[in-house]
Amino acid sequence: MSSDSFHVYDTTLRDGAQQEGLHLTVADKLAIAARLDEFGVGFIEGGWPGAIPRDTEFFRLATTELDLKHAQLAAFGATRRPGAKAADDPLVAALRESGAPVVTLVAKSHDRHVRLALRTTLEENLAMISDTVGHLRSEGKRVFLDAEHFFDGYESDPAYALEVVRVAVEAGADVVALCDTNGGMLPNQLGDVVSEVFSRTGARLGIHCHDDTACGVANTLMAVDAGVSHVQGTANGYGERAGNANLFSVVAGLQLKQGKQVLPDGCLPEMSRISHAISEVTNVAPGTHQPYVGYSAFAHKAGLHASAVKVDPMLYQHVDPALVGNDMRMLVSDMAGRASVEVKGAQLGYDLSGDRAAAGRVVDRVKELEARGYTFEAADASFELLLRSELDGGERRHFAVESWRVIVEQRPGGQVVSEATVKLTAKGERIVATGEGNGPVNALDTALRLALGQIYPELASLELVDYKVRILEGSHGTGAVTRVLITSGDGTGGDWSTVGVNENIIAASWQALAEAVTYCLLRAGHVAAEAG
Repeated sequence: MSSDSFHVYDTTLRDGAQQEGLHLTVADKLAIAARLDEFGVGFIEGGWPGAIPRDTEFFRLATTELDLKHAQLAAFGATRRPGAKAADDPLVAALRESGAPVVTLVAKSHDRHVRLALRTTLEENLAMISDTVGHLRSEGKRVFLDAEHFFDGYESDPAYALEVVRVAVEAGADVVALCDTNGGMLPNQLGDVVSEVFSRTGARLGIHCHDDTACGVANTLMAVDAGVSHVQGTANGYGERAGNANLFSVVAGLQLKQGKQVLPDGCLPEMSRISHAISEVTNVAPGTHQPYVGYSAFAHKAGLHASAVKVDPMLYQHVDPALVGNDMRMLVSDMAGRASVEVKGAQLGYDLSGDRAAAGRVVDRVKELEARGYTFEAADASFELLLRSELDGGERRHFAVESWRVIVEQRPGGQVVSEATVKLTAKGERIVATGEGNGPVNALDTALRLALGQIYPELASLELVDYKVRILEGSHGTGAVTRVLITSGDGTGGDWSTVGVNENIIAASWQALAEAVTYCLLRAGHVAAEAG
């Protein structure tokens, strides 16, 4: 179990699930909870039992299907209704019976919200807090209190906001988390308020920030400096509107920048893997530029940077990416110089340090192709094929294409089908193959695999993972150039991307497909034919 001196509290399954377009099943929530436990968080807020049937089911199943090593589950809910008793409130009963050892109660701390949203008196709101906290404590639950809209409330009526904190602590709440619910605070403002509350109450304080001013992480770190010992956030910054404070960035900042050990030993290097695993469950594409864990977080593109990174990677990196389970990447583009190509080549297994002429040729070729619309920073496989062709003195091929064509036909009943024919030579054998698909690219892909599959059975495992098209600005009047990026995989781990460019979208797609197949064969260990 994680140390109780500092709390890392995750609210992905409740507050993060309020993100537009994010829909979690019970199975999704169980899977994410298991990943969060691997990450080493101390508390996982599972949802609102009693109010949301899916969350009630989550807590029911969690008792048998989750084997938590580091975290405790927290059930979220509200204080009792005005004029009722906590012991008789059915929603409080659901919290009590959830099986979670911790209950996090949300309570109004903004006087206007009490009057306008709860439609009750300030005194009754305090009674609701005291009664509910006291009841749950008497039932053996550990209670945290989320003081909703605290910073707006403190500005409106500081005495009342402080009274909410005092009453909650007096009733037995272990932590009062000050919530920047609207996400409107800036770091200096928030830090001043937290310091004042801490000095005037002596309570154990937590912080819950939203990211509406893009300060969620900064505000959370500022609150820690001001005295809080309980931080809340969500995986990948999920949440309503602009999201919540990104818990991954918060934890990395605390451990790597402030030297606070807030996770169990060995957990921080799992952060990138956990982030991407949760993205897979939520079906929300991971933010490539997300700090620490993003695919581009330690990517270097400019030639000047590459020259320095070649000498010492830390000249242009604020931390070693391995500390958070990420990798440095060298991007090759029209901004690249020899150093970029040498470093990228080394990452791919090619030593160019002793061949400046070859590195220069690669640089020139990259700049020439990118001027025509190609991009290699997003197509590592295409860059490796280009690199090999320069080092080998010409392009080596596993197959030579004689021709290809695609026919699109609307059949009776309105069904539209594409048919592609590919003629090629491989290992001295001329092959003609025809394939159908639901579109021209799918048909070409099918025909190419049918042709080559007879000779290279490994292609049966090749699959197209992603397909992107971008229309580039034309160089002649309204003439348009199309760029196609294809991501492929073969089930052995690690995808690869290839690029094709042409005025014709089908021709651009064919280029990218042919390179994807070529790269797959290289990965399988097949030696290409002589250069030509």
